[in-house]
Amino acid sequence: MQVSVSRGGIPKLAIPSAELTEGGIVGDAWRYPFHGGRRQAILLITIEGIDELIAQGFPLFPGALGENITARGLDRRELRLGQRLRLGTAEIELTRLRAPCATLNVYGSGIQAAMYDALALAGDPASPRWGLSGFYASVIQAGHVGTGDAINSNGSNGSNDSNDSNDSNDSNDSNDSND
Repeated sequence: MQVSVSRGGIPKLAIPSAELTEGGIVGDAWRYPFHGGRRQAILLITIEGIDELIAQGFPLFPGALGENITARGLDRRELRLGQRLRLGTAEIELTRLRAPCATLNVYGSGIQAAMYDALALAGDPASPRWGLSGFYASVIQAGHVGTGDAINSNGSNGSNDSNDSNDSNDSNDSNDSND
């Protein structure tokens, strides 16, 4: 696992360790105020997914897509909204797929179409692009994460209502991009 932060925008740069809180990683920031929020506190992308995009010609690296957590060994096709993961001493719950924005065009024309399609938009895990754009997550239990920490699924799919975009307690999560 790699942990990454920025002062806003992309790329996010690797740090050795961090504290995860309800608001995200301490020291991380977003360029625009509609990013972040409780339901988008963390962006998780798999290194295997990044490798798939590199194989298509996009010049990517861990943190390039704005992710806070670059995971190794998780099958993006098996991850589900509502699923909970343990990272170091913290626990997160996957809340929604990230809809890639035009900011990612710095990595090449067509990157959004390479990582996101109509099935993914509809929340259908049968999409061949499921999870390539990353998963937003809420922090369920604050804790410490560090480079190389294992990521484990606790088998819970939470309440399964986390795909609902009408969270009245958080108005900062209406846009699904992270730059």
